[in-house]
Amino acid sequence: MLKVHKKLERLMLFSEVAQTLSFTLAANNLGISRGHLSTQIKQLEKDMGLPLLIRSTRNVRLTATGERVMQGMDKIQLSVLELERSAEHEGHAIDGLINLTAPNQFTQRFLLDICAEFKHLHPGIKFTIDSSSTQYDLNRCHYELAFRATELPPENMVAKPILTYRHCCVASPRYIEQFGIPFVPEDIIQHQCLRSQNQDYWQFDHQQVSAEGWLQVNDNNMLKHQALSGQGLIRVPLYLVDKEIAEGTLIQVLEPYMQRERKIYMVYPPSLHHSKRVSAFIHFIRAKFA
Repeated sequence: MLKVHKKLERLMLFSEVAQTLSFTLAANNLGISRGHLSTQIKQLEKDMGLPLLIRSTRNVRLTATGERVMQGMDKIQLSVLELERSAEHEGHAIDGLINLTAPNQFTQRFLLDICAEFKHLHPGIKFTIDSSSTQYDLNRCHYELAFRATELPPENMVAKPILTYRHCCVASPRYIEQFGIPFVPEDIIQHQCLRSQNQDYWQFDHQQVSAEGWLQVNDNNMLKHQALSGQGLIRVPLYLVDKEIAEGTLIQVLEPYMQRERKIYMVYPPSLHHSKRVSAFIHFIRAKFA
C-alpha cells in the first residue's frame, strides 16, 4: 500500500511539471525544492520503465508516454476534485468556504458588497477571492465560481449572463472646463487620454482612434482616480464609474459613439449543482442582478 501511495504522489508531482513544463515553476507551485522534485520524477520514470520527459538546458517537453500519463492524471484529478466537492456539500447548513475568481474592477464594484450581504444572511459562510483576469480551468483548480467578461464563455461550463454593460469615456468637470468636450472620436487626439498599458488605440462603434496621453497604468481604478482629479480622459466600463456620473463628479462624453453592449458571465462547472452553499450563492447573485 505504501508503494502505491508513493507512486500516486509522484504522479501528482509529474502532473504539475507536465502542466508548467518547468521544474522551477512546478517546484515553486508545490512548495518543494527543485532537486527533490527532479529526484521524484526520475524515480517515477524508473518505476515505469519509460521516459516521461525530454529535458534540455532550456526547456522541458513531454514524451508520447508522458502525454498519455498527463491525460490520465487530468481524469484522476477531476475525479478527486468532484469527490471532495461532493463530500463537502453534504448536509443542510449553508456554511463553509466559497472560492471565487473575478476581474478586479468587478470585484471592487459589485462582488465584495454581494459577498458581505450573503455573509450577513449565512454567518457560517467564508469567501476567498482571486481578483484577477486569469482564465482558470475550473475543472482543475479549487475555484468553484468565476465571473468573466467574455464573448465566448467556455463550452464545458455552465455560463449565465448576469450583467450587460458598455464602455464609456468620462472626464471631470474641471478637465472639461479647461480642455473642452470631445464631440466626435477624432477629437480625442487633442486630449490627454489616460489608458491601460499596451492600449494605443481606443475602440469606438465603427472605428479605432489613436489615444495619446501622459499616463498608462494597468488598473482602471487608478485611472478613475486620475480622471476624478482632472488629469485626463478615460475609457472604462460604465459600471465602474456609474456612481460618479450620477453624482456629477465625472461627465460622460462621446456616448453615441461607444461600442455595442458586452456581457459578464457567471461561470461554474456542471458538477456544482450538488453544492448547497454555492447553489444558494448562485441564486443570490442572479437575484441581485435580475
